[in-house]
This record gives sequence, structure tokens and C-alpha cells, in this order.
Amino acid sequence: MTRTAVIGGGAAGFFLAVNLKEMMPEMEVTIFERGQRVLHKVKVSGGGRCNCTNTFQGVSDLSQVYPRGHRLLKRLFHVFDYRDAYEWFERHGVPLVVQDDECVFPRSQDSQAVIDCFLSLARRYGVKIVTGHGIDSLDILADYDFVVVTTGGFPHTAGDASGSTLLQCLQATGHEIITPVPSLFSVTVGPVPARTEACQRQTRHVASLQTLQGLVTEYTTVYLPGTKFRADGPLLITHWGLSGPAILRLSSYGARHLADCGYRAPLGINWLSMSEADVLTLLKDASARQPQKMLTTINPFGMSQRLWAFLMEEALPTMTLRWGELGRKDANRLVNTLTNYTCQMEGRAPFKDEFVTCGGIALASVNPATLESRSVPHLFFAGEVLDIDGITGGFNFQAAWTTAYTVAAGIANRR
Repeated sequence: MTRTAVIGGGAAGFFLAVNLKEMMPEMEVTIFERGQRVLHKVKVSGGGRCNCTNTFQGVSDLSQVYPRGHRLLKRLFHVFDYRDAYEWFERHGVPLVVQDDECVFPRSQDSQAVIDCFLSLARRYGVKIVTGHGIDSLDILADYDFVVVTTGGFPHTAGDASGSTLLQCLQATGHEIITPVPSLFSVTVGPVPARTEACQRQTRHVASLQTLQGLVTEYTTVYLPGTKFRADGPLLITHWGLSGPAILRLSSYGARHLADCGYRAPLGINWLSMSEADVLTLLKDASARQPQKMLTTINPFGMSQRLWAFLMEEALPTMTLRWGELGRKDANRLVNTLTNYTCQMEGRAPFKDEFVTCGGIALASVNPATLESRSVPHLFFAGEVLDIDGITGGFNFQAAWTTAYTVAAGIANRR
């Protein structure tokens, strides 16, 4: 009997196992999971709802949502893409629903629906599941005809160094390893050291940004000054820093840059996602329409009144100005604060809850058609262990489904 060992009991591992059994019912498939529980990340993903894919509407280039691995995924999507994933889950008893933001969730809004689906199929097809059994060397699996590594990101962020043994083994057998670093994380922020008199005012107040904790802006641009890294979307202010889709996307785009900086770097915020010229025009219009009104009472941008008051205090020498008294210098200061607000990133969020890493097995080390190792025959890779990762929104799970299905098909075609 032909046998396949799957290292890792996560999303990619289970999706691969059940699809391989559907393609080759006679194949003996065993999943080895180091921990005592399988599918843990699936359970807690998406706030416990499991954002299992995305419609990809509005994605004109995969590099927009996959900072690393987009070229390979473009090819593999011809084998199994987001439409195939949607149909697969519906066909296997997990009805899905599309949100307004194009994210796809189980209709039940419960990640347990996906877990139950995988476990039920594994039982039906006779997939063996071995927990509490880490694989640190490929030699242990010498009796298997095929081995697939689906360990997810190496446990770089979890405080578990055990995965490094397998990493060293893979490196010793000819695989190039891109050092794994965290992606998709929130950040802590603090004041920017004052360098000029012009920034003294902002420095005095920026530490109180956390006084706005709980506030969410609907559409904000965040960026790393001096780099090309920027991202748009909702922004959440917390008691320890900044989070929300905009920050998570920025952390994904700039993951390796931020790691090199030790997660300490200036962070720019355009609160309105508008150009300076457009903001200045709106300020002038407000001044012309209601010159006798106090600046604090008229908010021409529709933002939170708390945030509007905070930013005015950042920018202006006094809060008692009327719109008709807003001079050119004060207007320019306000425009700059609204579009180029700067704070200091001091580290990743304190909860160490990153679910994604960039890095892993370099894509040059695998056959792009099958994801089989170029240096070790019958060894395959799927999921986050590859140097593929995406922004938030269901894109990382889609990469797991696509790469896992590709490997299952690659093994099945060997019969």
C-alpha cells in the first residue's frame, strides 16, 4: 500500500489529506501533529469565525494581497483558486456567506463548521491522525512513499524552538530557507523625539493618542516614512497602540523591513486618505461658509468629533479660533497633522498573537507545478511553511487551500 505522511495538523495539512484521499482512496494518509490539538489556528481565526477565503473582487494583481508568493499563486490558481475553494466548502457541507468587504465566512459564523467538516471527512476517508508526535527529522518517515511538510510558519513567534530542528534538517538536505519573521501584527506606539520647534507641539500630545482608545476610523492610510510601504483601511486605536486592517496590512507589506528595524520606526498616518491640496480646499471652503463658527464646532470631514478635537489640539496653538481666523500658517499646520501625522512604532503588540509569518522554504527550492522539493524526491510542501503570505482578509487560508490541493494532485498523478 502506498503511504503519505503529512507533517502538521493545520488547515493545509487537513485540506491536503482529505483531497488526496478523494483522489486516491487506496492511499494510506497519516497526519502527524506536534501539539495535542489539531486545527487550532482555524478555531481562533477570524475572531472564531474563520475567514476561509475572499472573492478577490477589486484585486487586479495578486501582489496587492500577497506581498510574497504572488507569482507562484497566479500559476497555481489555474489548478485551484478562490472560486474552487468556495465550491469545495459548499459541496462538502459548509455553506458560505460573502460580507460587504468581500471576505468569505461560514454561514454559521463559527469556525467550528470548518473544523467539523475536516474531521468528519478525515474519519470517513480513514485518515490517521497522530497528535503529540513531532517530526524533527525526515529519516523518521523513511518508510513512507511521500512526505508533505505543512507545519505552517515555523514556530518563530510562539516561543517554541522545537520547529528549528526540522528547519535545520530541511536546510541540510539542500533547501534554501528564508528566515521566518512575523507578519500581520498590531503595533505599540509612543511619542516622537522632538527635533525641531515645529514638532514640539505634536511631541507634547502624541503620548495621549491612547486616550482615543476604542476609536475606529473607517478609511485611513498608514505608511512607513522613507519607504514604499503603505496601506489603507479601517484603523483601531487601542490602549497600547494601533490595530485594525490598515495596520495589519502595513505589517504584512513591511514585515521584513520592520523586523530589520527591530519594530522601532516612524509611523505616518493620513487620517483622511486625502491629498494635502484636497484637505486644504475643504478647510478653505469651511472657513468661507461659516467664518464666525468656532473650529471645534464644525467638522468638515465627517470624522469622529473626539479625533477632530484631538488633531486640532495637535496642530493649533489655541482651541479658541474661529474659522474666519484660520490663517495660512495655521491651516498648513492642520493640513499636515491631518495628512502626515507621525508617531513612533515601539514594537509589536504585547499579546504575541501573530498568526502569520513571512519566510520559510524558498520558492526556488520547489517545483512550481507540483511543489515537490527540487533536492529530495517525493518530499512536498504546502501552506505557510512556504515563503508565501498574504494580507488579512482570507488570503492566507486561500493560499493554504491552493497549495495543499496542488500537492494532493501532484501526488495523485504519480499513480
